[in-house]
Amino acid sequence: MKKIIVPVDFSIHSENALKTAALLAKKTNATIIALHMLDIQEVNLSESPSYQQEKAVFFLKLAEKKISEFLQKGFLEDLEVVPLIKHYKIFSEVNQVAKEVNADLIVMGSHGVSGLKEFFMGSNTEKVIRFSEVPVFVVKKELKDTDFKDVVYATDFSEESIPAFKNMLKTLDVFNAKKHILYVNLPNENFKTSPEMDAIAHEFLIKAEGNTDRLINVNFVCERSIEKGILNFSNAVGADLITTATHGRTGLSHIFSGSISEDLSNHAALPIMTFKI
Repeated sequence: MKKIIVPVDFSIHSENALKTAALLAKKTNATIIALHMLDIQEVNLSESPSYQQEKAVFFLKLAEKKISEFLQKGFLEDLEVVPLIKHYKIFSEVNQVAKEVNADLIVMGSHGVSGLKEFFMGSNTEKVIRFSEVPVFVVKKELKDTDFKDVVYATDFSEESIPAFKNMLKTLDVFNAKKHILYVNLPNENFKTSPEMDAIAHEFLIKAEGNTDRLINVNFVCERSIEKGILNFSNAVGADLITTATHGRTGLSHIFSGSISEDLSNHAALPIMTFKI
């Protein structure tokens, strides 16, 4: 892990994300890129070009001052922290920035949303998860350490999720944590018997790693929703971190199918890490 992006909006949530990134950077000697998305409203057509430019420069200088002050934190001492300001359009652009700087991880703070606000608006964190091609680490509160002991990885054991599984193993190497691989069995047309679940786990691990050594850490639970199954299992094993793959659905597919990763980022108290399929 060499570069970690932290979107910064000067809130307590982005400060918590920055603290988490600092803990990770100390473990891996990574550079932290503090990204501020500058929201300059569309200019009035009646304004002269020179005035438009003056206004843009004013807000840019103000943002530079604010981010410089925000980064004066004791927990960032002795770390390489690079401030980066981008003109805000849509939060999917965080993924573009991540590709430009070749980032390994995005760390975001979130307070979560629920109810009608969640349905109609979502959250910036959701939007980043939906579009990001690099892992996204979502924290809900200040983490005192990142010495994770038990990590839950929720999967559907599909062949298309194998790259995300491998990325998870690579990213979590630094934690040296026990990985609980979880499949949630639902009471619907996709319900599977115990032998069927054993078979798909076996086939998945053979394709992913060429062996079934991790079968000992595979768990199956039956629940009425995938989200509830993940949360209940994570509580039962005392997990420190929940990880999952995401398809990054958009448009009508996202509205009707939803995203387990985004729901978890909104509702789970534990930190969440997502990996794009």
